[in-house]
Amino acid sequence: MEKDRRKLILSWCLYDWANSAFATTIMAAVLPVFYSSIAGANLSKTMASSYWGYTNTIAMLIVASTAPILGALADHSGTKKRFLALFAGMGAISTAMLVFVGRGDWFLASLLYIIGMVGFSGGNNFYDSLLPHVAGEKDIDRISSYGYALGYLGGGILLAFNLAMILKPHWFGIPDAEWGTRCSFLTVGVWWIIFSIPILRNVPEPPIVPIKGESTHPLRASIQRLSQTFHNLRQYREAFKFLIAFWLYNDGIGTIISMAVIFGAEINIPQAHLIGSILAVQFIGIPFSILFGRLAGWMGTKRAIFLGLAVYTGISLGGYFIQTPLHFWILAVLVGFVQGGTQALSRSLFGTLIPKSRSAEFFSFLDVSSKFAGIIGPFVFGIVGQMTGSSRLSVVALVLFFIGGGALLLTVNEKEGRARAFS
Repeated sequence: MEKDRRKLILSWCLYDWANSAFATTIMAAVLPVFYSSIAGANLSKTMASSYWGYTNTIAMLIVASTAPILGALADHSGTKKRFLALFAGMGAISTAMLVFVGRGDWFLASLLYIIGMVGFSGGNNFYDSLLPHVAGEKDIDRISSYGYALGYLGGGILLAFNLAMILKPHWFGIPDAEWGTRCSFLTVGVWWIIFSIPILRNVPEPPIVPIKGESTHPLRASIQRLSQTFHNLRQYREAFKFLIAFWLYNDGIGTIISMAVIFGAEINIPQAHLIGSILAVQFIGIPFSILFGRLAGWMGTKRAIFLGLAVYTGISLGGYFIQTPLHFWILAVLVGFVQGGTQALSRSLFGTLIPKSRSAEFFSFLDVSSKFAGIIGPFVFGIVGQMTGSSRLSVVALVLFFIGGGALLLTVNEKEGRARAFS
């Protein structure tokens, strides 16, 4: 019995290992540079950057607008795993097809990236929604943290392999760095598919819990569930307050993730140090994601999240004073300490504040919050930089997100929220 439970947990966690390759190679380290220099070769640098920004915005808006209704549909029809397979497959295939993007093919690159982002984000929604069904209330923090730790390890390993293909293509019989980059996209798609198999094979589909008076028509029933969820947010007040708090502080976290490399380049940190710091965050995040899971058991989930937000506040203030690569590395290491743990505990805390029978639906709202955070945070970063003439003040401005989110999190009553969710 215990062996079967370990297999179940490992199978769930391995999906983080599978899709984190997209987050590291495609979102963070490799594709943005390829888009600017190769896919956007017929565009000016400014225009290529603008098109990349629009591409991300379109992808996030698609996910944000469809996630709630799809979550409700999955809860109604008992198809969380089918939707997970659909989105993971869509994301992996479109990512692998980036191998066909050549010079000047910016439109094709944008299209495939949008499909990949929708697959990545949509799949995460259904993956997260399985967490309350895999873990119990007592070990949900630990299991969520293990998932993040495996994600850091998997994403870091494949990123290191892909960087080797790009920097030393002759080692792999690849003609040049451009083809090394294109082949790295293919490896992400294959990696994603292979390591998605365990969760699809070994994690059972949660049982359907019908709602009284619900329509038998799937789409109509999904709309009814979604409407009722908005209405029932009053009943799950602690979960709702947490969503707002998460939206604020995750806005700051997401902006640091997406803007750190650009900020480093602006202040003339060499590219080798920027790439190295990305890898460092991945591997440092492995033990510290697990450590945060243990800290939650010792000091409480909310207090552990507060610790992470305090460190992020220090990182934002410290960003103003960066002068050398060493300074950048120090802040990158600090990010590695708290990034995975803070996000893992946020996921698990939310999972204890919602009803299991509607987990996909409620996690879709969490997913929407993170997507809008990915739009607003970088926008504020850019506006402050444009108004003040320095992105250093943009980094400092992120403190407001951490303080505001932390203040709202302080009002969340865990005991009351869990009692309501499990009643």
